[in-house]
Amino acid sequence: MQNKNYSNPNLTLPEGVVSDFVDNGNGLTMHVLRSKEMTKDRSLVLLMHGFPELAYSWRKIIPPLMDAGYVVVAPDQRGYGETIKTQVSYSDDITPYNFANLAKDALGLINALGYKHADAIIGHDSGSFVAGTCSLLYPEFFRSCVMMSAPFTGAPLTSSSDSNYRPKNLSDLDVELLSLSPPRKHYQIYFGGETANQDLLTCSQGVHNFLRAYYHHKSADWIGNKPFQLKGWDAAELAKMPTYYIMEANKTMPETVAEFMPTDDSIAACEWLTEDELNIYSSQYQINGFQGGMQWYRCMIEGVNRQALLPFSGRTIDVPSMFLSGSNDWGNFQAPGSLEHMRDTVCTNMLSTTFIDNAGHWVQQEQSQETAKYIIDFLRSK
Repeated sequence: MQNKNYSNPNLTLPEGVVSDFVDNGNGLTMHVLRSKEMTKDRSLVLLMHGFPELAYSWRKIIPPLMDAGYVVVAPDQRGYGETIKTQVSYSDDITPYNFANLAKDALGLINALGYKHADAIIGHDSGSFVAGTCSLLYPEFFRSCVMMSAPFTGAPLTSSSDSNYRPKNLSDLDVELLSLSPPRKHYQIYFGGETANQDLLTCSQGVHNFLRAYYHHKSADWIGNKPFQLKGWDAAELAKMPTYYIMEANKTMPETVAEFMPTDDSIAACEWLTEDELNIYSSQYQINGFQGGMQWYRCMIEGVNRQALLPFSGRTIDVPSMFLSGSNDWGNFQAPGSLEHMRDTVCTNMLSTTFIDNAGHWVQQEQSQETAKYIIDFLRSK
């Protein structure tokens, strides 16, 4: 490990948490937020963020886990934050961003930190897929798994389908969405496109206000987030979801969320994401852009993840696992059948499926105390 100063001078961390850089042995020097005391008599817990987030997203979860007796490490994952050394380009090879290689990033991090295994890996949003992949591929090194806000559906059963529960790939689905009135498009197809990064970086409201509206729109603060189970993969059925998932075809994501920008009073009252905290995200993304995270989406929609995980077809997650999410999070249902497939087929030792009230997609920030409580209860019960 290398002790270096974090380049963002505005970063403030909880007591006992430090910023560090670690060579993970898989081609990255990863920026991490970690417990200051890395004692080997305490079990290691890894926290993996999603999009558009950072290790900083776990700032409210790290201290209670430390107080519960764990060494906690949260990295900026591949393509994100301080782990990026040069801006990622759309023309770059996307193969390193597939889930199997992201799992190798986490495995290398364990070794670099001097531990033999992690007691748990916990992932949110697309980080949930990383956590699930780690426990699927390397159960001896990742002894338990918490997946948050995005059900993980495991390895594909055949090379011709993304999974064994989804009847359509997103490209075919997007053709159907475009035939609706008004025409719609899937957000993953958009984020995997060539213009998305620039759309976000150069939007008229600026990166900071874009992120404010995006986080608000997907949170429980937006009263429209009342999710329910969808009947299937029919385009008209999926179009019942908010436009941050099934977008209007002629709009960018910044244009989509702009009409849901919270008022100044609402922003001032937002305790789970203050303006100072949001500045950590917006300043980082203005430096490095969003393309690193969007390479993850490209791996999903272009079949790279499918090919990387195909050799593990039929394998299950047998270590203790839990799914945790907000009750106001459409992420639980955006892929019809995925929650049930994860719970009933992929995970053979799922101890609980928990939905926290008054939390949307950013559950570990919106309801940090409840989130930490459920995680600690899980870690102590397995």
